[in-house]
Amino acid sequence: MNVVFVLFPNVTQLDFTGPLQVLSRLPDAKVRIAAASMAPVPTDATLTLNPTCTFADCPPADVLVVPGGFGVDDAMNDPELMAFVRREGASARYVTSVCTGAFILGAAGLLKGKRATTHWAYHDDLARVGAIPVKARVVRDGTLFTGGGVTAGIDFALTLASEIAGEKTARAIQLALEYDPAPPFDAGAPEKAAPAALAAMDQRYAPRREAFRAALTRALSA
Repeated sequence: MNVVFVLFPNVTQLDFTGPLQVLSRLPDAKVRIAAASMAPVPTDATLTLNPTCTFADCPPADVLVVPGGFGVDDAMNDPELMAFVRREGASARYVTSVCTGAFILGAAGLLKGKRATTHWAYHDDLARVGAIPVKARVVRDGTLFTGGGVTAGIDFALTLASEIAGEKTARAIQLALEYDPAPPFDAGAPEKAAPAALAAMDQRYAPRREAFRAALTRALSA
């Protein structure tokens, strides 16, 4: 089982490292981290990530995983990255994304007519790539799996692990990682957040969404 993660500059590291920690524990899984070159890839949180292969020499993916992050704007408009996603997405057994990585799949034409989710701040834009927006932590449509924002990547990966290796194995991985969330605040989703907090975050995302939507328009018109 060849699990391939797609990396690009300014990726959200937890979009990548959360699912990586889960899926790397699948029996007989070989994890590859593909990028444009073998140079370290900067994330949005200081950490840099080391690819294990390039887009040019990556073996065919059985599972394609596309994380998100602010770097999605440029990634959607990177011909080499998009050609890789289209190629691997056409043949992979499972095509998947976390957070705004869904828009890389969407710009590649892989979400048309498919149920999908993404980060709450960008959820309404899923329709622009032909997807059917579903508000959930994890959404499955056939062999397409999409996860919501950032931390939802762990839930997404455990759901995918159960599909690939069975529920017993997925439960064992969850236990090994002691993934038993009990956050100090019940405020991690728009419908749970205080109105003032939601308004503040919505305002904070407003310029970011404007830049993202412009980038998506360029990608879809290419």
